[in-house]
Amino acid sequence: MSNGASEARKAFALKLRDLRRDAGLSGRAFADATGMHNTKISRIEHGRQYPSEDDIRAWCIACGVARRIDELIAIHREVEQMWKEYRRDLRKGQRHVQERSGPLYAGTGLLRAYEAIVVPGILQTAGYVRAVLSINAELHDLPLDDVEGAVEARLARQHLLTHGDGTNNYSFVIEAGVLGNWFGGTAVMQEQLDFLHDATYLPNVALGIIPPGHRTMWGGECFYIFDGRMVRSEMWTGSYKTTQAADLAFFERAFDRLRRHAVYGDAARALIADEQQNLQTSENF
Repeated sequence: MSNGASEARKAFALKLRDLRRDAGLSGRAFADATGMHNTKISRIEHGRQYPSEDDIRAWCIACGVARRIDELIAIHREVEQMWKEYRRDLRKGQRHVQERSGPLYAGTGLLRAYEAIVVPGILQTAGYVRAVLSINAELHDLPLDDVEGAVEARLARQHLLTHGDGTNNYSFVIEAGVLGNWFGGTAVMQEQLDFLHDATYLPNVALGIIPPGHRTMWGGECFYIFDGRMVRSEMWTGSYKTTQAADLAFFERAFDRLRRHAVYGDAARALIADEQQNLQTSENF
């Protein structure tokens, strides 16, 4: 299990511990009220044992907050599901993963995405997608013959961005370093940068680039906000997904702060042009 999953479990354990403390119950009194052994209570509160749904019901009743049972069980289930090991998810192949995301993108009216390392998926050109997914296949010991199908599946949803009717709208914020991370060689990157340049003119797209320099918000892992109803973030070892209102509010606040650092329009195109010049210079050496 990834560190993120472990932290999510610990956060849930703290919620339960705080409920007991707020109710003024000592460990022994709580054990008497719930019928749980002191050792089990301690393990749950320290995140070393994950409670069952029956444990949560007994916990809330003992603390006098039965009204929170449904809320906490919903969080409990989400914590259990929010992290998926990549290797397990990818057993069906990268094409399956890409095709499965198609309906989500098609049904999203506003997608907000932040990326610090790579170009957001729906903005990637064929060569760039191929390079990124080939790296992923090698990293996770996946068959390379699945890559082309995965490339096609990812590109199949790009029409939502380039030929949309206004139903699907996009707000991207990327770090300037994304432009300088060259995947697939200089020719692939020139094509990718050309596409990003053109995307700045699309009426349903806001493409912001955070230039180097002073800032009041750090960068971090990528995240995608789908219509303010779900957030998805992928790391090296797992995929985090949440629909909890508090989590959505946090990521929306983070996106808004990151967006304030970004430049748009001509200023963004100037950053892209600078990197295109760097590519041309590198080809001459």
